[in-house]
Amino acid sequence: MYEAERQLAVRAVLDACRLCRTVQANLVTADSLAKKDRSPVTVADFGAQAVVAAQLMEAFPDDPLIGEESADALRADDGAELRAKVVQNVQAVSPRLDESQILTAIDYGNYPGGGEGRHWTLDPIDGTKGFLRGEQYAVAFALIVDGRVRLGVLGCPNYPLSPGKPDGEIGCLFVAVEGQGAFVRSLDNPTETPINVTSITDTSQASFCESVESGHSAHDKATRVADILGVSVPPYRIDSQCKYAAVARGDASIYLRLPVKAGYEECVWDHAAGAIVVTEAGGSVTDVTGAPLDFSQGRRLSKNPGVVATNGHIHDRVIDAVRQVVPVG
Repeated sequence: MYEAERQLAVRAVLDACRLCRTVQANLVTADSLAKKDRSPVTVADFGAQAVVAAQLMEAFPDDPLIGEESADALRADDGAELRAKVVQNVQAVSPRLDESQILTAIDYGNYPGGGEGRHWTLDPIDGTKGFLRGEQYAVAFALIVDGRVRLGVLGCPNYPLSPGKPDGEIGCLFVAVEGQGAFVRSLDNPTETPINVTSITDTSQASFCESVESGHSAHDKATRVADILGVSVPPYRIDSQCKYAAVARGDASIYLRLPVKAGYEECVWDHAAGAIVVTEAGGSVTDVTGAPLDFSQGRRLSKNPGVVATNGHIHDRVIDAVRQVVPVG
């Protein structure tokens, strides 16, 4: 089931990761960081969306896409320089695409979403600040059918392939299909290895990860949750959906993304791929009330406050602790 879709998603995300690595190596410099120049990640964002969307349009032309970017800024009169950089980097990966096709592919991600039929969702660069720091970011691509995530691929170009060897090979691809388990492989070798969440049942032995940016998740509330659970290990703070990968592979047992303000709605592209990787690895993913994430509502998780991902064994206890700290409803 979904074998052709899986092959497409793996191929497209690998190509997007190649583009992102090239942009990061060539455009992110000490000088650009000092000037707080975000253009490198902008080039990678547009370029990765073009690479993935173009392959989706060719392989499954009837499948729409929820993407994060549109090409309006590239088409503008003052967008010529940025457009040229995007085209150059996309053509290094997909030489058959001309400028017009690249812009069309970027704009393909305008689907509003919903609960019926098939569509895909893409975050071309999840973790923009991590990308600029040379740290963690992800290319996240997922297939949603009738409101449920059925397939997800996470490309994590800077994540260690072996959890116990942070100085070893860097770059992972995490792949999951509903009912088929979760797997990890390197970006350069197609051999896949099954992954599983931790078997920890005592919350005091658990480690948790959360966003580096306090604007993305309430760190103070997460600390209180950790205290209730008896967690003594300092939080593992990393950018992007690599946090989902960390839980899925057993590098951490808990991922908290607690609401930072009332009414904030998470974007579907920030969670779809990561959520299925965790659940297929044996874990659990819900909102802070314990309700499943509802991907049928369009471009936002409008019915779900926050996100909690765990190894499953301790999920109910984590939710109980979260409810003591984050009153909802």
